[in-house]
Amino acid sequence: MATILETCRIPAPPGTTSELSMPLTFLDFPWLHFHPVRRLLFYDYPCSKPYFLETIAPKLKESLSLTLKHYLLVAGDLIFYLNSEKMPEIRYVAQDSTVSLTIAESCSGFDDIIGNHARDADQFYEFVAPIDPVKDDSEYQRVPVMALKVTLFRGVVCVLGSPIFIVLAMRVRLSVIKDPLGIDAIFLKVIKEIPLKSTSFPLPTNRVRATYILRQTDIQKLKDLVLEKKPSLVQISSFVVTASYVWTCFVKSGEQVDDDELEFFSFAADIRSRIDPPVPANYFGNCLGYGLAIFEHKQLVGEEGFVMAAEAIADQIKNRVNNKDEVLKGVENWVSDMRAMNAIRAFWVSGSPKFDLSNADFGWGSARKLEILTIDEEKYSMSLCKSGDSDGGLEIGLSLPKARMEAFAAIFDEGLRF
Repeated sequence: MATILETCRIPAPPGTTSELSMPLTFLDFPWLHFHPVRRLLFYDYPCSKPYFLETIAPKLKESLSLTLKHYLLVAGDLIFYLNSEKMPEIRYVAQDSTVSLTIAESCSGFDDIIGNHARDADQFYEFVAPIDPVKDDSEYQRVPVMALKVTLFRGVVCVLGSPIFIVLAMRVRLSVIKDPLGIDAIFLKVIKEIPLKSTSFPLPTNRVRATYILRQTDIQKLKDLVLEKKPSLVQISSFVVTASYVWTCFVKSGEQVDDDELEFFSFAADIRSRIDPPVPANYFGNCLGYGLAIFEHKQLVGEEGFVMAAEAIADQIKNRVNNKDEVLKGVENWVSDMRAMNAIRAFWVSGSPKFDLSNADFGWGSARKLEILTIDEEKYSMSLCKSGDSDGGLEIGLSLPKARMEAFAAIFDEGLRF
């Protein structure tokens, strides 16, 4: 386990705005009761413990404080009103809004932790800072939206872990999100029935984590296979073939179910430029739509399962995600739809190669590994990011029970031998 060296709270620098609040939009509401997004970035940066404590840690504190000057709501609380029609909001108040920062040291083996092989999923939680519990006030509940933890590995490397509520605004809302149908009011009625709950680590996970690499040559082979069977698709993306291949391998690795059991695949999509009117590219709030592919189990495990899945996901991107008239269709049901997805055989995607977090510049070079712990809490999900080991390749993270991970690995490797 990691040894805690220091826990502190980082405020914005003096002279910053004393108060700031921003209401959530209907595009935030589906994520309001979602578990925090927990990410780990592992950096191979040689340093001694004294240098870590005397140089790196103070610089991180100073940099974080200066950053908060520009993103005050990162230090704020999510406010959830109990007996009021007021919209949930993120609120910053200078005298008590801070970000919790934990400094720690670990004796775990770095090379094992950042490996691609199956590792016990529980061990990663020593690198994540817990978010403070929900506090109940007379008129509302409140909870911090972010916490950070920085850990030194045996004097040679650092890991940065941050849980963050997905409703974190970091936004200038103003009037960029239009709501002509009154979706805010519809969602508010639904979420009022669900109070906020404190989050905890999902331990024991009873899972292992493993990483799989699809190199550019693998991706091209999969594209060629799809286009050979479905030439009318003309162009097919790396995301489509990767998601389709992983989904079908995952379904094949599972337990026996009835042939007509439905299998669902859902993915989020950045829709800032896809809604009407479009949202500015520098908008940092939630602006996500989704695509959904559905098949009977027997179809996915059949010989043409991969190609069928690729065609369906490509169709969702073309005719739903990229269609201004369809991308928000049924938005009034998104909150209830997401709750229902927890009870069915659904497979999700977390992360995107379009957002390359591994290149976040802390002065330590590119991250050696990105781990998204969020997938431990879902039944089931894959993480997806650019591969640091393969130019043009993609890195897939999975969290599964050990036996299923072994079955998946065998199916994944065998399927690429053609």
